[in-house]
Formats: sequence, C-alpha cells, structure tokens
Amino acid sequence: MNINLKEHLKQLEESHIGLEVRNSNEKLDEILADEFFEIGSSGYFYNKQDCLETGVVLTEMSLHNYEIYPLAPDVVLATYFIVDKTRNRNTLRSSIWKRMDERWQLYFHQGTISPLQLSEVLKNTK
Repeated sequence: MNINLKEHLKQLEESHIGLEVRNSNEKLDEILADEFFEIGSSGYFYNKQDCLETGVVLTEMSLHNYEIYPLAPDVVLATYFIVDKTRNRNTLRSSIWKRMDERWQLYFHQGTISPLQLSEVLKNTK
C-alpha cells in the first residue's frame, strides 16, 4: 500500500469533514466530483448539486481507523470511523476517491450510524 497516497487521501477526507470546507461552496465544489453521490447516514440519497444548493451537515467530527483499498489504478475505497461530537453519535464511513483532472476527487460516500464506541473500534485495529 502506498503510505503517501493513504496520508494524502486521509487529509482530503479530514478536510471534507472539516467546517472550513463544509462552509465553503467553492471548496466543496473542488473536492466533490461532478458525478458525486452519497447515501447519507440518514438513509437519504444526495448528489453534488444537493450538497452545493442545500449545504451539508455542520458538526464537529473526528476521524479514526482510516484505511484504503485500491480498486483500480486511479480509484480507491476508503473506510473509517467517525465520532460526531455535535450529534453525539458514531458512524462507519466509506468513500470512493477517483483521480480525475490531475487530482483526487470524492466520487461516492456512505455513512452508517453505528452502536460501536471508539474504544471498541480501536481495540479491533489491525
């Protein structure tokens, strides 16, 4: 596994959950692929236009157990665990990142509310 790629994608993922990107349509537009779609933890389906027009949830989150799994030369699946401090809930997340136009862009995202606590997730780390 390419450690530099893993760290780069983790930084992109952390920026995507950060308030600076979530508060900026310009930055959100840059990170999301034009074909982006999401199955939210709410169970609703969103696309890039939805995110830009109605905004995204603004909460304080921390990312844990970030792993990547290459699917093709320019396509990577990322999985991780989120502690949402604002909504007091945890989610398991997956994202597909694609390298397009000379940069990595978020192509797909899914969040699933989880009863797991961070201590349980960290205990089961590889």
